[in-house]
Amino acid sequence: MTNFLKNHPFGVQAHFNESIVLTFAVKKEDVEKMIPNHLELDIFDDKWAFLALAMVDTKDLRPKGFPKLVGKDFFLIGYRIFVRYTNKNGKRLRGLYILKSQTNKSLMTFFGNIFTHYNYTTTDISMKQVKNHTCINSINSGLEVCFTKDGESIKLPVSSPFSNWKEARRFAGPLPFTFTIDEINNEVLIIEGVRQHWKPKPIKVIDYNIDFINKLNFDIQLSNAFIIENIPYYWKKGKLEKW
Repeated sequence: MTNFLKNHPFGVQAHFNESIVLTFAVKKEDVEKMIPNHLELDIFDDKWAFLALAMVDTKDLRPKGFPKLVGKDFFLIGYRIFVRYTNKNGKRLRGLYILKSQTNKSLMTFFGNIFTHYNYTTTDISMKQVKNHTCINSINSGLEVCFTKDGESIKLPVSSPFSNWKEARRFAGPLPFTFTIDEINNEVLIIEGVRQHWKPKPIKVIDYNIDFINKLNFDIQLSNAFIIENIPYYWKKGKLEKW
């Protein structure tokens, strides 16, 4: 019963006020051992794999079909690896593999850990405007990201392996699928996200310090940063494939 509940047994919907995603390039050899069987890294230029930090301000999160009245507002932080999965029908899916999930409220941690495998922890999260830019901070998690979305000609980070924003947009999370692997039972859980009006806009990262990424001790380079605003979003009921 516990495993069934954790397998995302019902759809969930929410409204994304803002979703800010920073994507970091890392040599594929450094992260190959971080992903389990059945998944492969989503590679660019036969060299680069990618880690994503997603920071999402959600509103009215609730089981799909329930009225907004029962929804709750949360701030969510997720660390993910861009991966691919070939399902039993031979279809290749692009998505994300979860490394770590955080939220600003213990209620989300409690229910999130009952109905998902995301392993939520609760931390302090603040988001504030400082002059013409926005800063997201977590003292307990050692996280600080400051960015601006002003300007029409934001350039790619100097460390980016991409030559233009069109290339970079292919690695603008979240992607349609999230995968959880049960290696003991040889099962793959597939969660599909459905979004509307999905138009990622480049942002300029002014400064950042991310303790989780620093502790990986890899040569990690900021490759792009996007914001998506005012988006209805829902996650379908989990689909389990047994191998």
